[in-house]
Amino acid sequence: MRDVAIIGIGETKIGELWDMSLRELGIEAGLSAIRDAGVKGEEIEKIYIGNMSAGRLINQEHIAPMIADYAGLDDVPSVRIESGGASGGMALTEGYMSVASGIHDIVVVGGAEKMTDVGDQEAKKILSATADWEWESVFGATFDSLYAMMARYHMLTHGTSKEQLASVSVKNHAHGALNPNAQFQREVPMKFVMGAPIVSDPLSMFDCAPLSDGAAAVVLCPAGKAESYMGEPVKILGTGMGADHMAVHDRRELDAMKATRQAGTKAFSLAGLKPKDMDFAEVHDNYTISEIMAIEDLGFFPKGEGGPATERGDTSLNEKVSINTSGGLKAKGQPVGAVGLNQAVEAVIQLRGDAGKRQVDDAEYGLIHNMGGTGASAVVHILGRWN
Repeated sequence: MRDVAIIGIGETKIGELWDMSLRELGIEAGLSAIRDAGVKGEEIEKIYIGNMSAGRLINQEHIAPMIADYAGLDDVPSVRIESGGASGGMALTEGYMSVASGIHDIVVVGGAEKMTDVGDQEAKKILSATADWEWESVFGATFDSLYAMMARYHMLTHGTSKEQLASVSVKNHAHGALNPNAQFQREVPMKFVMGAPIVSDPLSMFDCAPLSDGAAAVVLCPAGKAESYMGEPVKILGTGMGADHMAVHDRRELDAMKATRQAGTKAFSLAGLKPKDMDFAEVHDNYTISEIMAIEDLGFFPKGEGGPATERGDTSLNEKVSINTSGGLKAKGQPVGAVGLNQAVEAVIQLRGDAGKRQVDDAEYGLIHNMGGTGASAVVHILGRWN
């Protein structure tokens, strides 16, 4: 196994991008990453694209060759990776393994999703298909209601409060206000979050991430060759994947994500690091309860302490551990198939020291956590500063 580095990054703005198609989003992010790395088109040996559901959202399948074709890379083999909300992170894992194994030297990994070409209800219906359609979604169990049940159980078991859930949203909007690519670039006061309409009790509108358009990409190469390219490299130190039952009712735990715990344990072991070594983490906060469970399951805080820690400010910028400096899915946005690559881009920006007002002081190690469905799949990567 060879060590692997990220040598280039690219990202579009995230939001309701009515004037851009999926292929245009993917091309913009991919070409930005290629330019950042300074690689030539003929050097690229493989392309991986994370995407959840282009077939249902925009009626286009076989999207990896389409994006490669319109980017002028029609002779480069390309593959789409689908794992629900974890599609982007899983694509990054496939690219990492391709380079680490020695099969390829230069690989581009991207993620793209166009969520707003259908109405909100149709988009939510499509997203719900990443839960167990036959035993959950078809009976009316939406994503919102499934995560609401987890939130209610967490509240009953650990005393997590509505104010603690709201603290996740307030913090992530404060971070998103500092991110020029975020969908929502404004702070939101606690009073406003607490007074928002209920979506599925106890989750309100500000406990739920938006459905967004956007794309992101990275360029990977062997660490031994990284310094020969333009982009300031970042090391991929560890990666891990985890799994759990598809349906929530089959799981032994409702206040935790087994897949997240598995993925984190494997990634930390491969990196030879521990949660206390992380300066920041981008975790999958499609709902505020998701972030609270993630920071517990990844070992940043004991089970039941994620809510109080967030309310105290321990997860804010440059506190105990900076969580979701990008704004997370809640404020930066949720282009589902691109989320894992959006997280990777933020991690590289932080480790390069280029994050401006949202910069984590002396960032040396960071973690990215991407989750699929209601937690049936998860992937974690640990990244490190080059020098």
